[in-house]
Amino acid sequence: MPDIGAAFIAHSRRYLLEELAPRIRTVVDQLTDEEIWWRPNPASNSIGNLILHLSGNVQQWIVSGVGGFPDTRQRQSEFDATGPIPAPELLAQLDRTLNDADAALGALHSTQLLETRMIQAREVSVLEAIYHVVEHFSMHTGQIAYIAKIRLGRDLGFYQVVDGIPWPAWQRPEAP
Repeated sequence: MPDIGAAFIAHSRRYLLEELAPRIRTVVDQLTDEEIWWRPNPASNSIGNLILHLSGNVQQWIVSGVGGFPDTRQRQSEFDATGPIPAPELLAQLDRTLNDADAALGALHSTQLLETRMIQAREVSVLEAIYHVVEHFSMHTGQIAYIAKIRLGRDLGFYQVVDGIPWPAWQRPEAP
């Protein structure tokens, strides 16, 4: 019988590292630092803020909450930042956090998914924590893409169509 919990963990790891993070990198690689820190209005976040926020969320919920490392998050500073933190530095921070999260998830056994943890003063299962992070990361990745489309006024090039099938640009199929 397949281990559904192990499949959930593996899919979550893959989705964060191989689907969502490459979208953010694709966006950031097309923007200037000024565009990364542009806010449509004072009540909204910049792409830079959202990247800092994603790093903080993943660190708190997965690296700390699931992995047991100290929680060093300063959540409000993610939104207060006005930059300009250069794009390579933002992406390096996100990569470090995702690599730490991947290590924490890689050390996790599926039998631990129903264990509980205290994260942001809430008692949640490990499964809920992972599910929250993937959903949260996905939502903000969409916001990052939308802001970039507003700034650039064009398609971001996430997909290429090969033989009628859309492929993520960072997962180009091998030639036959």
